Parts: sequence; structure tokens; C-alpha cells
Amino acid sequence: MNPLLALLDLSDHEKRERGLVHTPREIMQQPASWQVTFDGLRSRLPEIRDFLNSSGLRDEPGKRPIVFLIGAGTSDYIGHSLHHLLRRQWQCEVIPVSSPDLLMGFTDYILPQQLYLWISFSRSGDSPESVAVLERALADCPAVRHIVVSCNAAGRMTRSVDGQKKGLAIVLDEATNDRGLAMTSSFSNMLLAGQILAHAWSVEAYEPICGALSEAGESFMLRSADIAAELADGGYARACFVGSGLLAGAGMESALKLLELTAGNVQAFSESTLALRHGPMSALDQHTLFVSFVSSQEQQRKYELDLLNEIRDKSLVRTCVAVATTGISALEGRADYIVSPERVFDVPDLYRPILDVIFGQLLGLFTSVHFGLKPDSPSPNGAISRVVQNVEIYQ
Repeated sequence: MNPLLALLDLSDHEKRERGLVHTPREIMQQPASWQVTFDGLRSRLPEIRDFLNSSGLRDEPGKRPIVFLIGAGTSDYIGHSLHHLLRRQWQCEVIPVSSPDLLMGFTDYILPQQLYLWISFSRSGDSPESVAVLERALADCPAVRHIVVSCNAAGRMTRSVDGQKKGLAIVLDEATNDRGLAMTSSFSNMLLAGQILAHAWSVEAYEPICGALSEAGESFMLRSADIAAELADGGYARACFVGSGLLAGAGMESALKLLELTAGNVQAFSESTLALRHGPMSALDQHTLFVSFVSSQEQQRKYELDLLNEIRDKSLVRTCVAVATTGISALEGRADYIVSPERVFDVPDLYRPILDVIFGQLLGLFTSVHFGLKPDSPSPNGAISRVVQNVEIYQ
């Protein structure tokens, strides 16, 4: 049996004992949940368009607001997996900004007389840093408009903007409000919501992409699980994830998933493809698992293939994994494992982080199991929790 299906097939008692009640199911549900998110937001598009219009997104290009994509941890990586798509579709400046950085340097980020639209992502809507920066902006920056994308209708952030003229709350289906510690389906569905926002005025162009993502995800899920489960038993001390463009965001999130689900037993980090050579490559060794999210774009792909060749020729790591949707034959001999859907799907790189991150999620899940941890709550010493706590907010 496929290793992911085997976890899902465990008895309820064994799932509870091993901390596998939520995380495998929440990873598995993603392809089907994306269509639910799409249908839900499509029904609200008239309201969303009105809000974006009133925020200046249809003004002359030079007069449009700067868009901040705000979140903490995994929610921050949504911005890094989305900003180029929004910039292209909305034709304005779009900047990922972590809420912890924004909280500590609030005035450094705000330019006087500049219009802003902040899109805040938060699974719970209760992350202390994100709540604090939102509430400060609502009080002190009346020209800033806000969209909150969350999986929790009762979250403080959702309630802060709900009903406000300068705010819009987008709450996803309750099934996306992951109960496990690690954000999995909440990440991909909030990212998908951001892609739908990018296509607020061109949803017909996005609908087939969403369908292709869901279909590819069904195939990619089980193939990724087979490889991730095998690699989880490899005894790697560290892992490096690289990607170009928005696939760098998938690398960031994959590294975090492996780090938090293994309670740091695997030291995971990420870099953009070309930046790896500028120092971080020195961390690669025979205890390292190297994962490259390989672009479908010809020019970017050339650099990525060169990097895979260099790592292979220098024998820098024990195992190379290539995650790709096209050009599989060119990867043979350059990577020890190739993770891809069973056939080619028309999913441009701008939309691929939703798909590619599944491999990182599954690698984290199975490596957590390998170390005897409980994936639903993998931090034995309580260092991290589902919603970050004990952050003192200073005024």
C-alpha cells in the first residue's frame, strides 16, 4: 500500500497514540479542497472586485497602491510564493513583509502619502504579531486598506476588519483550519485564495489552472509519498531546498515543514538557485538531502540544471531530488529521484508552489514518523505550538 494511504488506514486508536489523527489527512485533502476554495471565492468576486476597485487597483498604473503580503512563519511564505503573480496581474508593486519584521520596524515600512493595501494571511487569525500590526495600522494608518485571509471565522484578525469600510475578511472553509501543528492545507488554500485575488478580473483564465492543479495534485500526492517515505529512512542530518522565482517560496516552506515536523532533528534550510553558490553551498555534505524545485521556464531551467550538474560532479551530497512538472528526461542522470505527476499538466511556474510544496510536507511527515515523533504535535519540549504564544507586544 502507498505509505500515505497506509497512515490514513490506521485504526483511530493507533492514530491517536502516534499523533497521526490530523496531519496525514490534512495533507491528503488538499487537491479536493482547492476546488472548494475556488468555488467559495468565485461566489464573492463581485464584492472582492468592488473592494479592490475602491482600494485603487484599477487606477492608472502609477497611482495604484503598494501591496504588502503579510504573515508569520508559514503564512509569510505565502507572500513569497505569490508576489510575482500579483505584481504581474495587478501591475503594481507587491512586497512580502513578515509580520514580526513589520511589528518591530513599523515606521520603517510606511511611506507618508503612499497608498497601501495590506493582505494578511493567518490560519488562526490569532498570531500575536499579525494581530498587533493589523490593529496598529487600523488605529494609526487610516489610509491603509486591509484584506485578511484566514481559516478561522472566530479569529481576532477576521473580527477586526469584518464590517469595516476599509477592510475585507475572506474566511476559507473550516476544513482548511488545520488541527495539526504544521500548516499544510491551510497554507495551500490561503495561497490559492491569493491566486484567485490575482485573477479577480480574469477568473475565467484561472479556472482551468485551478482544475489542473487539483488533478495534478491527486497524481503528485501518491508519487511524492512513495519517494518521501523512502528518503525519510535515509538518516540525513540536514536538507537543502532550492528554487527560482516563486518556487523559492516553495523551498522556504518545505524547509520549515521538515524542520518543525522533525523538531530540528533534520536541519533544513533554503536558498534561491543561484544564491546557493555564494556561501551556503559550503554546508552541503554526505549527510545532506538536496532538493531542487526545477522550473518549467527554459532560461531558469538552464541555471538549475547547471547547479545539479555541479553538485553531482563534485559529489557534494549523498542524494539529489528534482521536483518538476516538465522536461523529466533532461533530469535523468542529474538527480537520484525525480518527483513529478504521472503526466504533464499545464501549470505555469507562477502557480506551482501549491503543488510542489506537497513533497516538502510529506517529507516532513514521514521523517517525523521515522524519528518516533508525533506529527500532530512534534515538539516534545513544547518549543513551538500550533499558534505562537507568549509574545509580549510593546507599544
